[in-house]
Amino acid sequence: MATIVHSFFHDVTRTWSHIVTDPATRTAAIIDPVLDFEPASGRISSEAAEQLLAHIHEHGLRVEWILETHTHADHLSAASWLKRSLRNVGATPQIAICADVVEVQRHFGEVFSLGVEFAADGSQFDRLLNDGERFRIGDLDGSVIATPGHTVDSISYLIGDAVFVGDTLFAPEAGTGRCDFPGGSAATQYRSIGRLYDLHDTTRVFLCHDYPAAGVQAQAQTTIAAEKTDNAQRKACTHESEYVTLRTQRDATLPAPRFLYPSLLLNIQAGVLPAPDENGAVFIRLPASVRQQE
Repeated sequence: MATIVHSFFHDVTRTWSHIVTDPATRTAAIIDPVLDFEPASGRISSEAAEQLLAHIHEHGLRVEWILETHTHADHLSAASWLKRSLRNVGATPQIAICADVVEVQRHFGEVFSLGVEFAADGSQFDRLLNDGERFRIGDLDGSVIATPGHTVDSISYLIGDAVFVGDTLFAPEAGTGRCDFPGGSAATQYRSIGRLYDLHDTTRVFLCHDYPAAGVQAQAQTTIAAEKTDNAQRKACTHESEYVTLRTQRDATLPAPRFLYPSLLLNIQAGVLPAPDENGAVFIRLPASVRQQE
């Protein structure tokens, strides 16, 4: 039986969030939820996450997991907001991410100068997952596939006939995720994609992002077979050296993600906002690179 997946597109960040449901137990998992952020005004809101919550309430689902495929650098995670909202109705979901998030935390804890009070040990998350680890969503079996390369903590979730790949793979015409973040590696990503290509050709591939041309509807899913034969950057027959050259050259032309620092500041802490000051105001740190003219 095909895994039941409902997908929700966040147009501003071109992000797909997914809800995986076991119909027998009405148990569910949320994958890669988004918190809305408007940098010009500093407004943080929950419109996208509320859509997920509305679906959960409408279908009477019990959410056991909020799964992150990696520490996102292009959108704020709604994991903590959803966990708090679901707890208010009696659910106790666990926020899970790759155990290698500690490496990301160590690096960006220094970038943001968070000090010794910031615990770079993954304790902000409920569950740290390793390659091959298994979990359940009701009666559904899930397993973790380590797919580093885009980031050091990138993992994919194989749940029934569906795999959720984060930024490791995009739709075939869009290729693959960039590999120039700290700890990223095109060669490592090449091998990670090879692990995904070892899955059955009919496995459905659920994407974290899609960047369609104007007027083209965003694509939430594809298949392993389609990726192996049609991926613009990493087909099954592509040699590693060819891929590494292509990916490295492509990454050198890419600008930093629009929400890079706000995303990472929150996401290394499971989406928790910074503590408010004595006046109740919340501030987001932005590291600045200052170039002075002589």
